[in-house]
Amino acid sequence: MEVARVPQGTIRYRDAGSGEPIVFLHGLLVNGRLWEGVSRRLAGEFRCIVPDLPLGSHTLPMSPDADLSPPGLARLVADFLAELELEGVTLVGNDSGGAISQILVTTRPERIGRLVLTNCDAYENFPPKLFAYFKPAVRIPGAMALLANSMRIKPLRRTPIAFGALTKKRIDEELLDDWLAPGLGDPRVREDAAKFIRGISPKQTLEAARGLEAFGQPTLFAWAPEDRWFKVEHADRLAASMPDARVVRIPDSKTFVSIDQPERLAEAIQSFVRETRPAATAS
Repeated sequence: MEVARVPQGTIRYRDAGSGEPIVFLHGLLVNGRLWEGVSRRLAGEFRCIVPDLPLGSHTLPMSPDADLSPPGLARLVADFLAELELEGVTLVGNDSGGAISQILVTTRPERIGRLVLTNCDAYENFPPKLFAYFKPAVRIPGAMALLANSMRIKPLRRTPIAFGALTKKRIDEELLDDWLAPGLGDPRVREDAAKFIRGISPKQTLEAARGLEAFGQPTLFAWAPEDRWFKVEHADRLAASMPDARVVRIPDSKTFVSIDQPERLAEAIQSFVRETRPAATAS
């Protein structure tokens, strides 16, 4: 993996292929490996860049004074794009990474040429009800360590309040181990995740939704309609409010579309990038 130094700390990232840049953002308590099946299929035609964001499964803790709230993470991603000198980026977001993407393109859109959102937070659904317990938990001393250590019990990992509700396919145990190991081993990693959770507010996604109404770059919502927690109605509603947006439904999948249907998602992104051109300037 490569490393990029930004004001908030050091970010590890995967960088494969060449061509137009596609940057993939994951959500809370996973890392960039969420996108392996998709980025591998796209790297023959595009440059696929996949950072490990400081959301609890990263291996390099951020600076103690780093702002890791959702708006802070959006600024971190903007700084990451600037550090890599990327232009005309197709930004792809999932889960809370989709919320970060919405905040980024409505506050720092200058390097973004296209936006792709898979199932993610939107409007007042931030965080989704399934994981609302995180908000009070992170304010209790020791709670994050307790939650992390509960994931040592492998059957608990697959319950609906952990990873069980996020896919239709069974997530490989090795991948779950990889996602959970950093938070189990380093309290600084847990604190980085706690900073993000403490900073979550639906006001941020509601404000981003208003900003998206003026976002002029091509946008694709590649959405799993079977997801109970990130409803396809939100994708339809956002797309209808935007100047240049479309919705593609990806069946037989849930929140982690990239795990359930990597080939279909890769094909949807490939077609979208081939068929669209960024506007001359970002709104």
